[in-house]
Amino acid sequence: MHLAISRLLLSSLVLLISRAEAAETPVKQRAEHVFIISFDQGAPAGIAKSDMPLFKEMAAQGAHTWEAYTIVPSITLPSHTSMLTGVGIQKHQIDWNNYKPEKGKVGVPTIFSLAKEKGISTGMFVAKEKFQHLNLPGSVDVFDFPKDDVTCGSVAREFAANVGTLKPGLCFIHFGDPDVKGHEFGMDSPEKIQAFADTDKALKVIRDSVDKAGLTSTSVFILTADHGGHDIKDKNGITRGTHGDSTPDDVTIPWIAWGKGVKPGFTITAPVVQYDTAATALWLLGVPVPEGFWGRPVTSAFVD
Repeated sequence: MHLAISRLLLSSLVLLISRAEAAETPVKQRAEHVFIISFDQGAPAGIAKSDMPLFKEMAAQGAHTWEAYTIVPSITLPSHTSMLTGVGIQKHQIDWNNYKPEKGKVGVPTIFSLAKEKGISTGMFVAKEKFQHLNLPGSVDVFDFPKDDVTCGSVAREFAANVGTLKPGLCFIHFGDPDVKGHEFGMDSPEKIQAFADTDKALKVIRDSVDKAGLTSTSVFILTADHGGHDIKDKNGITRGTHGDSTPDDVTIPWIAWGKGVKPGFTITAPVVQYDTAATALWLLGVPVPEGFWGRPVTSAFVD
């Protein structure tokens, strides 16, 4: 009797020790810096028609899919919240799309708060104030919203002015121009196509400043979008762009990885969902992906 109890206690102790050792085992870090760049209303069809040489070069050189998909409703704040929390709208419950300070912050951890727990520096450079809902206290070292000039060029310049000193381990950059022009003029309008071209120039500023800071060789860039869109006619018969549906035009987005450890010239064939971006960023940085995440790392895009 006593022997059986002793054996049971011993086996329980061994199990507890093995679990503790497993919990303490460090997760492999694959990159020192992860830059997530979101092209608002970045439908793949519009990108294909636009003058975006750097974006397309990074897609060709890295790992890419033009058939990733976002959440429904396919709108900016809920979608970006899934991108940066790793869960769907049913869990993060950000179901509005304007800045509403009375609603407070998102009620689940973000990839920034999880990264900060591991001592990783973080930054957000955004073109829309509503991203304040994702800025949990103490989670973002530099949160920059250039209120007086929200163009992609301004966002890129703010990033360039900070990257050398911040050297972020995790950084999110948001270009809003395609969404602004798409809503006003339509998805295939010259104005929208020019907005895409402008974001490509801003992307070059980002890449050049990262290179100048000496971070390129240890960095991974993820280029993606929050949603696509489709055209409608307003009450005056003028073509406008909109989004929010579950149709392919609205939910299909690009997903591109470029940089350290990325498979060169690789086409991702496995499904990629919006919240996989969050899981991939943490996985790259060696931060354990929470069990409650809906997203999974896009491991097929990387060499190991």
